[in-house]
Amino acid sequence: MRKGLGSQRLVALFAGGWVLFNFPLLGLWDRDVSVLGVPLLAAALFLLWAALIGALAWLMERPDEHPGPTPDD
Repeated sequence: MRKGLGSQRLVALFAGGWVLFNFPLLGLWDRDVSVLGVPLLAAALFLLWAALIGALAWLMERPDEHPGPTPDD
């Protein structure tokens, strides 16, 4: 289980994703415009989703900032 600052960053990422995929901000992308033949709303959803997954992967794969002794030491 991640503790400390790592947990706080994961909670912040969750909250940021919740806000990004909620109505007021999604309404910004609801236009009659297409990007490479894809409606703007669908393209924005995909890019935001990919960015959240990338941020999550980056957070989970980064090394611990203060590696301490393990309980087995």
